[in-house]
Amino acid sequence: MITVVIPTLDSERSLVPTLAALVQGSAEGLVREVLLADGGSRDGTHAIADAAGCEIVAGPSDEGSRLAAAAQAARSDWILFLDPGAVLEEIWTREVGVFVAGKAASTNRAATFRLALDAEGAQARIRETLAAVRLALFGRPRPEQGLLIAKHYYRSLGGHSPGLDAHEHLLQLIGRDRVAVMRTRIMLPG
Repeated sequence: MITVVIPTLDSERSLVPTLAALVQGSAEGLVREVLLADGGSRDGTHAIADAAGCEIVAGPSDEGSRLAAAAQAARSDWILFLDPGAVLEEIWTREVGVFVAGKAASTNRAATFRLALDAEGAQARIRETLAAVRLALFGRPRPEQGLLIAKHYYRSLGGHSPGLDAHEHLLQLIGRDRVAVMRTRIMLPG
């Protein structure tokens, strides 16, 4: 089972589609809990979290510190970091379930999803292509592509560091040979 961690700060509008895509995983018993690493939202984020059964892990405005605090509070052996607004394709539960079940607890690996943008036009396709090239050449996904990581591995890397580029820094620590790319796409707002 996994814990989903979503950093939020006045994320009311973007949070709903992300949570809706997680319902299937919850119904199948894959998603144990959803933690919102909240930086002091003043919109309807907390009401949406309450209605969806999410837990709020309140923290400072620094996203890296909030993500680290939420990961510390996670009760599952695997953590899935997602941005608000990110929507996983329907096949995500099967693929994530296979990945988690197939990796021994001592395995130091992580996984990410293929980037897709919910927008028309050449600019969106170029951004998708650049993300795929970055992943192929450097082995590093973009932070918004999501990250599935074993909790013990996350801790051994030191987790998210404070600062603006905390997620990017974590991806650098993981390295290119330890990030599997799922076939599932993660759809982001264009």
